[in-house]
Amino acid sequence: MITIDPVTILLSVVVILFLANVFNNRKQDNGKNFPPGPTPLPIIGNMHIIDLSKPHNTFIELAKKYGSVFSVNLGEKMVVLCGYDTVKDALINHADAFSDRPVSPIISKTSKGFGVIAANGENWKVMRRFSLSTLRDYGMGKKSIEEKINDECESLMQTFRSYKGKPFNNFTIINAAVANIIVSILHGQRFEYGDPNILRLMNLINDNIRIGGSPMVRLYNRYPSVIGWLPGSHRKVFENIRRMNEFIKETFIKQDKELDINDQRNLIESFLAKQQEGKEESTLYFHNDNLVTLASNLFAAGMETTSTTLRWGLLLMMKYPEIQKKVQNEIEKVIGSAQPQTENRKQMPYTDAVIHEIQRFGDIVPANLPHAASQDVTFRGYFIPKGTIVLPILSSVLRDKAYFEKPEEFYPENFLDSEGHFKKNEAFIPFSLGKRSCAGENLAKTELFVFFTTLLQNFTFRAPPGAKLDLTPAIGFINAPLPYEICAIPRS
Repeated sequence: MITIDPVTILLSVVVILFLANVFNNRKQDNGKNFPPGPTPLPIIGNMHIIDLSKPHNTFIELAKKYGSVFSVNLGEKMVVLCGYDTVKDALINHADAFSDRPVSPIISKTSKGFGVIAANGENWKVMRRFSLSTLRDYGMGKKSIEEKINDECESLMQTFRSYKGKPFNNFTIINAAVANIIVSILHGQRFEYGDPNILRLMNLINDNIRIGGSPMVRLYNRYPSVIGWLPGSHRKVFENIRRMNEFIKETFIKQDKELDINDQRNLIESFLAKQQEGKEESTLYFHNDNLVTLASNLFAAGMETTSTTLRWGLLLMMKYPEIQKKVQNEIEKVIGSAQPQTENRKQMPYTDAVIHEIQRFGDIVPANLPHAASQDVTFRGYFIPKGTIVLPILSSVLRDKAYFEKPEEFYPENFLDSEGHFKKNEAFIPFSLGKRSCAGENLAKTELFVFFTTLLQNFTFRAPPGAKLDLTPAIGFINAPLPYEICAIPRS
């Protein structure tokens, strides 16, 4: 029997990684003007200088030395873009060249190129086109979705009132309220906040978002053959995705047995009706694998970023009670006791500025979702080969000193002129830009305004006695607030 010394195996792995690293560097440089960056070490590249829990912070610091277009090596070379001017130039002026998503090991194993978020090529184009048109069909940007949000606000208010001003954690409640809006579009229903089905789905998504930015997951993406067999959070991601897909199949997609193609009532039924059209596109793209991943994409995107923004909003209102009072005064002046409507926003410059500043300061997706070069491209004098991962750092845009007066502070005046009128800022791009911008942007804007104004219309939010309000984001793929409790004091 042949025995292999573990040390020999380890040395072999190290040599393989070293050679792969050298080959990758030579392949991408290709003798051309690749963007500059810190000198990588063998095997680990620049891992030793990157804050793997919040890499965007390291990237913003590196940009000060290497400029707004630079490279880092995290197992393979990738290009980082910082600052509004550079990010806009890439995603708008070179939209086609930077429109792909990288095919990372973790994405390959989970979504397999289906859905819309991580898809590429014709599959992505068909799924995005379908998503945009169907979201509009079922209310995005229309009065009908606003009515659903107002109805959901009533349920949310009842739940908040049930605590009678005593401290509680709003995490699950707000997540469920926002989730119900996208569920109504996907499936035409809503869940009670304590329903085990919605709790199960939210927990799977929240768990993946929490661990999705963990060092182990990032290491797996760089060295899958080495990290893959080790225990760690990357394995938890795979298990959560599997359970989530099974849940979606069981809970949402079973309705195909009741489908009436002449009476489509929600997005999933519209997708299932596409399957029955008998066209080539139906077979190629409108299959159940795409449907499961698309539903998962839309649910996660439609719930997490909006609910996280609202939780930042309530935390910031407790932290800055004088700002909360100004918003409430404007609500009283413009809306009174009526249900808030998006049309009120035009007459509420201060509230509008506060909501924008919550999104900017919250910086929910700081590193953005990664892009990839769909072709060889020369960008700002640098050669970027096809397939190179490109990271347009949203945090560097939302905190760009050239566009925001006080980028590191919570400062609603970033969106107000000297006379108190609302002032647009072109560097405000929390939904990103270009062909990969958030498909649900208009829905999110409506949700944020109606939920936020209804909450402040009905309650004053205070911290529990003795509580310290920490604005440090939690570790994870997104910038979420650390767990906190609130006291919702009903306003008479």
